[in-house]
Order: sequence, then C-alpha cells, then structure tokens
Amino acid sequence: MRGASRPSFAGLRERLEAVVTGQAQADLVGNELFAVTGLLDTEHGLRRSLSDPGKPAAEKAAVTKALLHGKIAPATEDLVVATVEARWASSSDMADALEQLGIEALVRVAEYDRTTGEVEDELFRFGRVLAAQPELRSALASASLPAQNKRDLLSALLSGKVSKVTLDLIGQMVAHPRGRSLPDALGLCADIAAMRRQRLIAVVRSARELTTGQRQRLAAALSTAYSHDVHLNVVVDPSVVGGISIQIGDELIDGTAATRLAAVRRQLAA
Repeated sequence: MRGASRPSFAGLRERLEAVVTGQAQADLVGNELFAVTGLLDTEHGLRRSLSDPGKPAAEKAAVTKALLHGKIAPATEDLVVATVEARWASSSDMADALEQLGIEALVRVAEYDRTTGEVEDELFRFGRVLAAQPELRSALASASLPAQNKRDLLSALLSGKVSKVTLDLIGQMVAHPRGRSLPDALGLCADIAAMRRQRLIAVVRSARELTTGQRQRLAAALSTAYSHDVHLNVVVDPSVVGGISIQIGDELIDGTAATRLAAVRRQLAA
C-alpha cells in the first residue's frame, strides 16, 4: 500500500491485536471481514462512498453502523468502522486492507495452537498440487461454478488433511479471488502468515531434493544475508540442470546451470 493507505493499515493492524482476544473470536472476525470485503467488491458505489476522503469520517462511520450493526460481531464492526474512518489512497486499498485483516485474524487462530508454520507449509503444498493439476485449478477458478460448490470440492479434497485454518483460508481465496489467480492468492496468505512469524519465505528450486544439512546451511546463510529468519519452501524441478534458484519476494537469486546455459545460447544467437 502507498501514501495515506500505509499508516492507515498499520493502525488497523494494531487495532486488530487489541480487539481480537481469543481463538474463537479470531475465527469469527476473520470470516466476517471476508464477508464484508465481498460486499464492498460487489457494491462498488458503496465502496467508493465509504472510502471518499471528502466525506466526514463520522458520516461514513454512521452509514457503516446502520448497514452492519447486529449482523456481525462487535469486534468486527469496530474494525470495519475504523477502516472507513481512515484515509485511503484508493477505494481498492480500503477493501484490500479489510481482506488482509481477515487473513491475519484467521492466522491468529493458528497462533493460539502454535501451528502457523504448519499453515504456511500446507498452503505451499496445496499450491504445488494446483500447479500439477490444471483441471482442478480450472474448476476452482471457474466463474460458472458456484462458490459453495467450490467449497464442497475443497472440503472433499482436504478435510482431515490440512488444518481448519488452512481450509478456511483456501476456501476464502477460492470464493473471493478478487481478480487474482489462486496461486497468487495463496501466496498472499502464506506471506502474511510468515510476516506474523516475522520471517521471510524463500522458494527454492533444485534439480534434486536437498538434504536436511543442505536446508539448514542454506536457511542459515539466507537468514544472515537478510538479517531475518528465513523459511525454505523447496520445489524439486527437473528442468533445473544444476545449482539452485531462490525467490524471496520480488528478488530472484538464480544460480542454476539451466539459466547459465540459456544465457550462453542467447549470446551465441546474437
């Protein structure tokens, strides 16, 4: 987020910590925030009105309370009202903020059980399943398949295999893609979970599985380089002839033989 949206979102994250005080409440607030985000994505005029910097904050708060009071939990209402009272660089930033607060609230459910790391891993593994199964990816992205049918499909596939938090997050991303691909949406959830754990995620591609010792040494080296705890998600990719490539956020550290070979070929063709 940029401009006025950045401090507004930072303040809302602090408010989330203050008003969500238990595991059950975190679960409820997270899912309700997704529902409100879905409403704003559908009602464009309402979203523009509630994010209009020219309207008094009290007026926008009153409209929000009249619309939502008694329909969502008091803690959720508090967060939504604080969101519309804040200043945003764009109306989409306001909706993005509510969605990200929803993700954080659901991740907090896992924090109470100390299973946030498992949620990160489960999101990553399901992303790999999607990459390997284009028919499943297409079905979950289909605009003609009702959201509930998609949730039923996910439940049949994943119930008992992933945590409730992971299933809820995937279900929300499938039901409300918001113009993104599902892998990108899952990546957002994983990044927020990692941020809650104050660590970075490195996607490592290698021609063969790394040993435990190699993983430990690589994680330690990256943690030192980035001055931050780094979690490795390793993808075994036969197209990587040798070496490894590492993606951390927008930064690509590519030392694969395949990449070097491709560079040589480009030079020869020039």
